[in-house]
Amino acid sequence: MIYKKDYIKNVDRIWRLNFINSVTGIKPANLIGSKSKKGKENLAIFSSVVHLGSNPALLGFVIRPQHKKKSHTYLNIQETQYFTINSITKSFYQKAHLTSSKILESEFDTFNIDKEYIEDFHAPFVKNSPLKIGMRIENLVNLPNGCKFIIGSIELISIIDSHVDSAGKIDLDQSDIVGISGLNSYYSLSFLDYLPYVGNKNKIK
Repeated sequence: MIYKKDYIKNVDRIWRLNFINSVTGIKPANLIGSKSKKGKENLAIFSSVVHLGSNPALLGFVIRPQHKKKSHTYLNIQETQYFTINSITKSFYQKAHLTSSKILESEFDTFNIDKEYIEDFHAPFVKNSPLKIGMRIENLVNLPNGCKFIIGSIELISIIDSHVDSAGKIDLDQSDIVGISGLNSYYSLSFLDYLPYVGNKNKIK
């Protein structure tokens, strides 16, 4: 079946949300941690984190429109400039999913998710995450649909030594990291194959 623009625009809202959020396939599942200047911690699940470059090391993520009510994640990052990106594993993805709810208290405490601080970094990390990234905001881009694209530089990365090979590749299979399709479908990740780097296409026979 072919779904055209007019059909997608006028179809049931929930169906459209599920459908369009699924068309890009499996996305990374991450918890973004932040803390206000007054010390109030926040944790929220996102599936929009993307790699933007390795030198300088930049990542970005999309946050919903903020004109009606600003989220704690957005306010904290704007206020302090710092946030964390924490991978989600099979062992706590159900708890992580609950952080999408709108509550006034800290999600760490409400959903019993252990936190930790690394050195003097301002924002909290998820203790049980095998891959933790400390970020500092570099830019904020207003998108045409009202969403905001937050671009941040990597300040630090904490990862289990055995999950990184000699070439710098991270073993997502060994770390039990999960991904998301749509809004609430979780997938485990397994290694399929490693193919050699393809350089000059003129050398390919």
